[in-house]
Amino acid sequence: MNDYTRIDSESGIPKYRQVEEMIISDIESGIFKKGQRIPSINETSEELLLSRDTVEKAYVQLRKKGILASVRGKGYYVRQNSPGKKLRISLIFNKLSNYKRSLYNSFIQTLGKKAGVDVFIYNYDIAEFENIIENNLSNYDYFVILPHFKNENADVASVIRKIPKEKVLIVDRNLAELKDYPVVYQEYDQDIRQALSAALEILKKYTRLNLVFPKTEYYSSYIRKGFALFCQLNQFEYQILDSLEEDRLYKQEVYITISDNDLYDLIRMIKKRGWTPGRDIGIISYNENPVKEILCDGISTISTNHDEIGRIAAEMILKKEFKRIKCPFQFIHRNSL
Repeated sequence: MNDYTRIDSESGIPKYRQVEEMIISDIESGIFKKGQRIPSINETSEELLLSRDTVEKAYVQLRKKGILASVRGKGYYVRQNSPGKKLRISLIFNKLSNYKRSLYNSFIQTLGKKAGVDVFIYNYDIAEFENIIENNLSNYDYFVILPHFKNENADVASVIRKIPKEKVLIVDRNLAELKDYPVVYQEYDQDIRQALSAALEILKKYTRLNLVFPKTEYYSSYIRKGFALFCQLNQFEYQILDSLEEDRLYKQEVYITISDNDLYDLIRMIKKRGWTPGRDIGIISYNENPVKEILCDGISTISTNHDEIGRIAAEMILKKEFKRIKCPFQFIHRNSL
């Protein structure tokens, strides 16, 4: 290491992090080699004009990351030659969809060049999911898992526990059986109730609320439960439809579509009748995407921020700061309501 000028006192980066980056840079450039002892905490604090606590924090973090090893009474030694090598991450999706792509793109952009990501799709099948896990246990540094299955009673937790706990990050769904695992999650029943509550005064101008919840596709049953509870608590007439049919479409009612295919079918039916969304009929779509901002002069949505989920998950991995975080869910009002 060189002198104190390598530490920027005006930088927003904490000084202990700057010390970490400096040591990693010295290892990568060959100044320190694998197995070599690095200067002691006291020596480094004197050379860099930093407190001993600051340097010690940097050394401890580098040891936790496996870059340094410590030997009692002897000091710290370089454990690996390429501490800046790319992380290997397995991103395991139940399916591909527009919002999964948003999550993926945000995840990749946040990781930048620091990680390589492989995507696996298990199509809601617990057996395929287990096969992916078992065949890749030693291939990745982290497993980022979106756990959604057609069989809601599937023993997902026992499969996930086959992976070392420190390698697991759960995304999108909070599993009650894995309360001690890090997760970035939605809370489907509470989320839809909260979002519809934000639209309460607007919804009151309609005679009935309809949730279009297709049986042919998988969506969490908690969405149905949250919707029904919202309607009961606020004394709305409501129904839950398996599919959209023209003879079941009525003026002055709201249709909440979970599937984008149902949204597009609904718009076609409305246009065929010459109705205007927001005047003759109300539309709310589940899961925001850029198309809905311009479709039919604006489709109202209820949605979490999938870009934010991807960003938070990537930052947890990069910073090695694993937490349990609930993502916000919101109502976006546009002309369709």
